[in-house]
Amino acid sequence: MTSDAHLNELGEFLKARRAELSPRTAGLPETGGPRRVAGLRREEVALLASISTDYYTRVEQGRIQASAPVLAAIARALHLGNDQRDYMFELAGKGIGRPRRRAVQKVQPQLQRLMNDLIATPAMVLGRRMDILAWNPTAAALVTDFGKVPEKKRNYIRLLFTDPAVKSLYPDWENVGRGCVAQLRNEAAKYPDDPRLAALVGELSLQNEHFRQWWGAHHVSALTVGTKTISHPVAGELRLEWDTLTCSTDPDQQLVIWTAEPGTSSYDGLRFLSSWAITPTDHTPALGSSGETP
Repeated sequence: MTSDAHLNELGEFLKARRAELSPRTAGLPETGGPRRVAGLRREEVALLASISTDYYTRVEQGRIQASAPVLAAIARALHLGNDQRDYMFELAGKGIGRPRRRAVQKVQPQLQRLMNDLIATPAMVLGRRMDILAWNPTAAALVTDFGKVPEKKRNYIRLLFTDPAVKSLYPDWENVGRGCVAQLRNEAAKYPDDPRLAALVGELSLQNEHFRQWWGAHHVSALTVGTKTISHPVAGELRLEWDTLTCSTDPDQQLVIWTAEPGTSSYDGLRFLSSWAITPTDHTPALGSSGETP
């Protein structure tokens, strides 16, 4: 059953999305007169979705649980992308049901073995809330020595917003930060009652104005693929492509890897980092995760 928190978040999400969509983009005629609200009005969304204004208003106010066909029509009306559409369906209770009580995450053995074999490739396993469950030496050399981070603070987005050394790695930090906040929004849709996620959001909202602003914008994104430029203090500027592999036995665990095009200076930089990093044999305890996640 969908909770009130879910429905309220759905309403805030819909309001944020219609505020960003102009009548022209939505395919509506321009009236030429002044508009009292940014973006589309509720009645315009209802018109585009072929539902009554009253019904749409109740959905946006969290007073009614819409059916899947109605949600699909609203998604089309608001020009939602795939990630945004999935997020909306999660909030509306139309996604795959998940149990409220969840076991403590431990890195899956197959991911651990695969990661350990990636000698020249930075890799880490992210769990719920973007918790860092495990990493290899090259990832530690690239980002930070995760083993020195207190276990309960070992979270990627927390490091990105609170650790100046990690923040300085990203010349385009604002776009990287926005993307991470959007990915965390997806986590919030899956697990709205997760007290650790709520505590993380509260902590970062108090500490960082950017996080507070971006979280309030209700943008969503999935952790998939992308390109990042890293300004490394030892290896120099690295342009890296990152990809994710989802664990089939625990879909909430994802192996994140960074690679570079062979023959480039970034590729050479990664090879240098892998030789400079502490060997896996010397750092075995850090390669696995401990029993308790952050």
